[in-house]
Amino acid sequence: MNPSERRDFIYFYLHEHRAVSISTLVKLISVSHMTVRRDIRILEEEGKVISIAGGIQLNDALRQELPWNEKALIHHRHKRAIGKYAASLVEDGQVVYLDAGTTTFEMAQVLAERFNLTIITNDFSITQHLMNKPQLNLFHTGGQVDKRNYSCVGNSAAMVLRTLNVDIAFISTSSWDLEHGISTPHEEKVLVKQALFEIARRKVLVSDSSKYGKYGMFRVCPLSCLNDIVCDGQLPMSVQQQLKELNMDLHIVNI
Repeated sequence: MNPSERRDFIYFYLHEHRAVSISTLVKLISVSHMTVRRDIRILEEEGKVISIAGGIQLNDALRQELPWNEKALIHHRHKRAIGKYAASLVEDGQVVYLDAGTTTFEMAQVLAERFNLTIITNDFSITQHLMNKPQLNLFHTGGQVDKRNYSCVGNSAAMVLRTLNVDIAFISTSSWDLEHGISTPHEEKVLVKQALFEIARRKVLVSDSSKYGKYGMFRVCPLSCLNDIVCDGQLPMSVQQQLKELNMDLHIVNI
């Protein structure tokens, strides 16, 4: 692996394991301790990781997301189960918004077999998957193209959404917690997500537990703005209890 590939591997590995020792990385990548430490220093300078005793862990202050095709591989079993459950919340005849994301893509695969639905999305992968489903009405927001995440973002996409009425919106995020609410490291995503809270009758966060406790620079909204959260059972019980005290429905999907 070249230096860039090594750093991508380390960052990807941390999304699966949260923390890793330097000695483990040396064995996994088959390079010297010095090389690993040099890669770690660069990742720290980029704000992606922080050092702990004998190793590193993800920085909870999220500054950058993984590309779509890499995110799709992480916690896939959890995302598939969450997506399947979330799809069951959709009623026939509804106008449904699917936010750009790999969990909402899992939802799209289930909804693709449904009838009498209108699907709105800013995600190109979802659009492509549903393109050959004639029984569904399909709308794409358009807007500024986010090439890393195969989606559209920014004011143009938000303006389109504000011309619509949505029955239920499924919202994705890379970072959320009780203190920071839903957040993102990318400013251009904020307008799209905030528009959904204006136009959707029911707002549902779909996210696996690995994203809880992280936060990005840009705040979208507090969790109290949501009607529902769909997450997996690895979300800490203390957090589950606190969420249940908010005016929302928490759906825990056991994997």
